[in-house]
Amino acid sequence: MPNMSKTKVPMPVQEPDVRNRNFSEVALGYTEDMAVEEAERCINCKHKPCVAGCPVNVAIPEFIALVHERKFEEAYYKILETNALPAVCGRVCPQESQCEQVCVRGKLGEPVGIGHLERFVADWYMKNVHKLIKPAAPNGHKAAVVGSGPAGLICAADLAKLGYDVTVFEAFHATGGVLVYGIPEFRLPKNIVNHEIDNLRELGVKLKTNMIIGRAFTIDELFEQGYEAVFIGTGAGLPSFMNIPGENFNAVYSANEYLTRVNLMRSYDETYDTPIMKSRAVAVIGGGNVAMDAARCAKRLGAETVYIVYRRSEVEMPARIEEVHHAKEEGIIFKTLTNPVRITGNERGYVNGMECVEMELGEPDASGRRRPVEKKGSEFMMDVDTVIVAIGTSPNPLIRTTTPGLETNKYGGLVVEDTTNMTSRKGVFAGGDAVTGAATVILAMGAGKKAAKAMDEYIRGVIPADS
Repeated sequence: MPNMSKTKVPMPVQEPDVRNRNFSEVALGYTEDMAVEEAERCINCKHKPCVAGCPVNVAIPEFIALVHERKFEEAYYKILETNALPAVCGRVCPQESQCEQVCVRGKLGEPVGIGHLERFVADWYMKNVHKLIKPAAPNGHKAAVVGSGPAGLICAADLAKLGYDVTVFEAFHATGGVLVYGIPEFRLPKNIVNHEIDNLRELGVKLKTNMIIGRAFTIDELFEQGYEAVFIGTGAGLPSFMNIPGENFNAVYSANEYLTRVNLMRSYDETYDTPIMKSRAVAVIGGGNVAMDAARCAKRLGAETVYIVYRRSEVEMPARIEEVHHAKEEGIIFKTLTNPVRITGNERGYVNGMECVEMELGEPDASGRRRPVEKKGSEFMMDVDTVIVAIGTSPNPLIRTTTPGLETNKYGGLVVEDTTNMTSRKGVFAGGDAVTGAATVILAMGAGKKAAKAMDEYIRGVIPADS
């Protein structure tokens, strides 16, 4: 009989006042019995809307049924058929707005905890199974992937499964892209990312670090080296700023720089000599997941007071509900309907305050959200010594400026054909944040899958080279 409980089996977590002082993972994961109990809530409905709601089309009811039968290894292989990064997705994918949003059980209660179950299956396999993944038989063709973030990794994995000789070129000294430099250890442990990447190596994927395409090689030179198609998954690493007075003071960071120092360069670990501001009071400007990550990191690094400063109300915040909830539990103070207008500094050039104004919501703007309007005479000062700007990023211009014929939009994103993700250059495909601007890990993975399929068809001539 199905488990007809209207609520999910709760995910065990560290206590807020403990976890906000360490970088260990917040969520502790299901036990086997918890996973089976939650799997019993899935009624395996006829139309399977959850599969359609997943950007990489994981066979969700099928893997959950295997969990119900305690066939955890088989459940892992079922997920792996379409998703090469299950341990990552189980942790950072916004299931609440995708597969779980359309779950039938969610109509009369909470949806099935699909993300919790995916994470359990991947973690169980990592702990209990030690089988090498057999690479596919070579098909004699070569493909290149630029960028080792989620879009690039999935593209490389899918091509390798088809027998392609795949090389991934990564600009940083470590592979993983935003998974290693952007998402904190307490949300996504780096050993999890490294394990997923090791699986790609077992598939035969070659990974080359410290390779800045556009400098070490151009896209044209990759073709000259025998690669028959190239995927660009370089993300959106160029930070945006507010262009207000005082942004050049010391201790004003972009969220990208701050999180890279914390995550990739491990500034929280005293055995690493990575400089970072030892802050007393921090203002993080923005309302997305990146802002939550930066604020929660600042708290763990010892800041007494950390503010989220957001010009709209909490309802309009793009961050995941879970991330907002965790941030509040950890003592982050939310200053909504607040907009910075000036950062002040001392004679040494360091931040010593931030002037803000109160806002109110007016008519909807182009995004569909109500436009924030300044309240006259509402100026006030915030006592902070560090400011982190987390208002968005755009694609780095290096590849588009070194690759003739690549069409871009007004935001600097590469323009691609909808069904194939091919750019305006034949044989060059793209996906993820390099196309859309900053978005989610799972949407980038979906784009990487689509591009891999199209690259295979292009190399085999199914998509004519002159199309």
